[in-house]
Amino acid sequence: MPTKNINTEHYRMMAGLLDFPEEWIKERAKEAQVFLDAQYPDIGDEFRPFAEMCSHTSLDDIQELYTRTFEVQAVTTLDLGYLLFGDDYKRAELLVNLNREHATLGNDCGHELADHLPNVVRLIALLDDGELRLELLKKVVVPGLKKMIGDFGPETLKKKNEVYVKHHKTLIEMKEHEGTIYQVPLMALLSILVRDFGLGAEEKEEGAGFL
Repeated sequence: MPTKNINTEHYRMMAGLLDFPEEWIKERAKEAQVFLDAQYPDIGDEFRPFAEMCSHTSLDDIQELYTRTFEVQAVTTLDLGYLLFGDDYKRAELLVNLNREHATLGNDCGHELADHLPNVVRLIALLDDGELRLELLKKVVVPGLKKMIGDFGPETLKKKNEVYVKHHKTLIEMKEHEGTIYQVPLMALLSILVRDFGLGAEEKEEGAGFL
């Protein structure tokens, strides 16, 4: 079981890859690749397509891809509470509790909500309370990540695209080989968390415990 002194600097690095991409994304992806190759070689192999995409793609195209994946006609959302609870009151309770922890530790959430995945991952890196961190991981982060990754499945994508066409009459095009590329850093983050904290596939996919 991990202690409160576990090295969590790489979570900040992985969180940064899931922020809206700016000019730093290419260098950040390269640094992540070097780190993963050294510390988690198997995860590094799985991460490589994302690092290569960032290296060979213009910033405008990366930003468009990010927006299409997480914001407009989105494949999924990075808001953990919404994934777990939708607009249920439980999400509101989760946001209150997360806001308290962010404020206590001085974790600036920027213009995103408290349950936005990069903000929560940075919170994990700041928490000294090992029990609270583990509960947050088990009840919110890991099940939320699994739901995000599941949204990239071909059948799920097909159904969502059909809904977008029905309601918006058009579908924003994405290159087939790039349309699921942001699944790669999500899977890498999940693999690191599972390995670092000894979390297994049996973890419950619900966030009620953290409330």
